[in-house]
Amino acid sequence: MIGIVVTGHGHFASGLTSSVELIGGKPEHYHAVDFVQEDSTDDLEKKLEAAFASLKDCTDGILVFTDLVGGSPFKVSVELAMKLQEQYKIVVLSGSNLGMIVEANLTRSFANDIDSLATQTIETGKTQVMRFELVQHKEVETEDGI
Repeated sequence: MIGIVVTGHGHFASGLTSSVELIGGKPEHYHAVDFVQEDSTDDLEKKLEAAFASLKDCTDGILVFTDLVGGSPFKVSVELAMKLQEQYKIVVLSGSNLGMIVEANLTRSFANDIDSLATQTIETGKTQVMRFELVQHKEVETEDGI
C-alpha cells in the first residue's frame, strides 16, 4: 500500500482533505498536516514525522503532496525524505491540486509502484489546470430553407 500525506500553509491540507472525503469517502493510510501560523518549522517537522510513523506499514512508500515548491512544508518534507530514506520511501510533490490528490487516493491500490503513481499524478494535475473560454457560435443563414 502507498500512504498519502498532504501538507501546506494554513489549512491547505485539511481543506483539500475535506474535499477528498466528500468525493471518495474517508481515505485510509492518509494524513493531512496543516502548517498554521502558530507553528514553527520544528513543529511542522514533528507533525510530519508522526504522520510518516503512523504510515510505517505502507511498505510501497509515502506520497507527500505539498502546496508550494520552496515553501516550508515542501522544504521540511524534502529534508525528512532524505533523513528518513533508510526507513521510508518518500516521494514529495509540490503545486498540488484537488484532482491530483483525488486520483492518487482512488488509484494507489492499483499502482505498480510509487514512482509511476507520482508521474501519473503530476500529469493529472497539469490537465486539471486550464482556462475556460466561451466560444460564440455563429448562426448560419440558409436560403430557401436549404
